[in-house]
Amino acid sequence: MCYSAQVQANYKKYVRVWGADISLEEFFKLYWDRTQGMKVRTPKALDDAFSEPQNDEERRIKALVGDIHVQQAHDLEQELFGQKKRLADAERSLRLKATKAATQSRRVATDKIAWALGKLSDLRRTGLKAEDSRIFPGWYAPVMVMQDGRRTVRPMRYQCRLAGKPASYDTKYPGTYNARRDNLQGFWKESYGCTHGVMIVNAFFENVSRHRAEGRELHAGGREENIVLEFRPRPEQEMLVACLWSHWREGDDELLSFAAITDEPPAEIVAVGHDRCIIPIRPENVDAWLSPQGRSLAELKAILDDRATPYFEHRLAA
Repeated sequence: MCYSAQVQANYKKYVRVWGADISLEEFFKLYWDRTQGMKVRTPKALDDAFSEPQNDEERRIKALVGDIHVQQAHDLEQELFGQKKRLADAERSLRLKATKAATQSRRVATDKIAWALGKLSDLRRTGLKAEDSRIFPGWYAPVMVMQDGRRTVRPMRYQCRLAGKPASYDTKYPGTYNARRDNLQGFWKESYGCTHGVMIVNAFFENVSRHRAEGRELHAGGREENIVLEFRPRPEQEMLVACLWSHWREGDDELLSFAAITDEPPAEIVAVGHDRCIIPIRPENVDAWLSPQGRSLAELKAILDDRATPYFEHRLAA
């Protein structure tokens, strides 16, 4: 499963390199919903893409991003205030008598203070880091699709809820941020051959067992330990990852969401204990992939088979 990815979060790259249109109305709605308290998570790099607006629509989005950041800073400062009080109370109790409860409270408060300070620092930082483009299931990212015969960038949630399914589908099928290739004509048949997209990815991250990553057996009585590995293509490149997407509606509610297609992995990924890999399609196949209507299953299979094949170098994720 590709549980996390470092993506090209700046929609302007899609516009500049791929000549794509940008659905600014949908980006505005995304950030508007966030100001209204809806559960929407976006990577910092996507927010930052609107820092230098070129038109009125982008200026409106920048203003919403600013409002969101002000509210986030307020919430973090409130959290800091509460945890600092908790820490002071715990330390005062410990000066009188060492108790397990006070010791635990001091540890938790200290950890939460460090977390809040880190989040505040990230929020106020102007320069971008690689991790600012990282998404997780439930986060939003730019996805390129074909709309009215034009490549178009739309913001979508990284966990696909197929049209016609209840909202509870997200909980029932929490792994729907990935679409297994061997199930495209089964579970994913409503989107496969109908609604295809592409997400630009620089690296992806996977959970693996430490002993498998280290090429050893788990010793008797040993406890399995999970680690996260970062896989980055060599030579370094931006991968055009094949995706499926859906436009879900129920009453006045709407959701654009997507899943990355995964397949059997190359040998270097198998060697460190993982069994799936995203599919980077070739640039010359992008338009055919984005326009699947009328194409045979054999044609679509050929596009997925004719993938880019970089070597995936791995390292322990920070």
